[in-house]
Amino acid sequence: MAFNNNNLDTLYRQVIMDHYKNPRNRGSLEDETLTIDMNNPTCGDRIHLTLKVEDGIVTDAKFDGEGCSISMSSASMMTQAIKGQPIDNAMKLSTIFSDMMQGKEYDEDIDLGDIEALQGVSKFPARIKCATLAWKAMEKGLNNEQK
Repeated sequence: MAFNNNNLDTLYRQVIMDHYKNPRNRGSLEDETLTIDMNNPTCGDRIHLTLKVEDGIVTDAKFDGEGCSISMSSASMMTQAIKGQPIDNAMKLSTIFSDMMQGKEYDEDIDLGDIEALQGVSKFPARIKCATLAWKAMEKGLNNEQK
C-alpha cells in the first residue's frame, strides 16, 4: 500500500499519542543527577528532567511534568533518543530537532526514529515551543555539565 500524506499524518499522530499515553522514561532519577526544571509560560507546559551523566555519556534520562500531547510525547521521545549517547551526540540530536522544528534542512541520514513523527509541528508555530521544551531543558543541563 502506498503512503500518501494523509496516511503518514495518521501514522505520525498515532506515534505521538502512543508516547503521550504510554510515556517512556517517565519518573525521576535520584543520586548524582542533573536536574532541570523548565516551563512554557505561554501554554503552561512544564517539565522536570533528570539526567545521569557518567564519563561524558548520558547513561539515563527521566522526565516528569505536565502539558499537551506534543510536549509530553516529545519529552518521551527525547529521553529515549539520548540514553546511552555521548553528550556531543545528544547535543547534535537537539540541533537536528531544532532545525526540523524550524522547517530547515537537516541531516536525513540520521535515524530519528519516533522523533520524525513531530516534524509536522513545524507547520504550527504556536506549538513549536511545546515540542522543544524538553530538548531545551536537556541542552541547559548538558551545557551546565560540560562547564
